[in-house]
Amino acid sequence: MAIAKGHRFPIVFEVAFPRGLVLVGEIEPDNEYQSQEDRQRGREVRQRIDAASGKRIWKGTATDPDEVRAKRASFDVRFTADVQPVPTTDEALPGMRPLELEGLEVEPKVAGQGEFKYLSYDVWATGIKDSGRGRGRASGPGSLSSAPASTPAAA
Repeated sequence: MAIAKGHRFPIVFEVAFPRGLVLVGEIEPDNEYQSQEDRQRGREVRQRIDAASGKRIWKGTATDPDEVRAKRASFDVRFTADVQPVPTTDEALPGMRPLELEGLEVEPKVAGQGEFKYLSYDVWATGIKDSGRGRGRASGPGSLSSAPASTPAAA
């Protein structure tokens, strides 16, 4: 099959996450690994850059309320954007916000170890949509918002 490793498949948000998503914590830069030696030498931390789009990569932890298996319910969402995506919805609980992704794509991967391997997905998005349109979600101001990058640099 001529599908290259790392190919991302576009998918409609409502199909992938029928009950929506919840952002746990904040969205932050996805920085490259920095060894102890690099830290000791004072080398600058660099943010990862997406090879496909050339944009910076940001990451946030999301929880899928529709997933029944606890270890698969929470995962990282990677955002490709020049500026840090900022959710506009109110917190449903402290540190938890309803989230609807824009430009959603998934990349299949094998997860687990030994005989307990299973198909999983890396989740990619280009931004955050207004999530205040119902379906049991907290309502927010209603606009896509972005903030300038807090630190220069970009997984």
